Amino acid sequence: MNSPDAKFELAALHQQLDRLIDYVHRLSEENRSLRHSQEQLANERAGLLARNEQARSRVEAMIQRLKALENNG
Repeated sequence: MNSPDAKFELAALHQQLDRLIDYVHRLSEENRSLRHSQEQLANERAGLLARNEQARSRVEAMIQRLKALENNG
């Protein structure tokens, strides 16, 4: 293991390992960020669906009132 070739190979492997560790850290951070974004979008979607349901209910109630007025008038 004292040969120059072995030392060079070991240094190259060490550099490659450092690059792989950095890459794993970057991917982990990106994954965390994407999961956070996904959670925010899911919450926003749920809110929009709820607002859409409320609007639909109000429109249906207005239609019923208009029909009642039409039948009474």
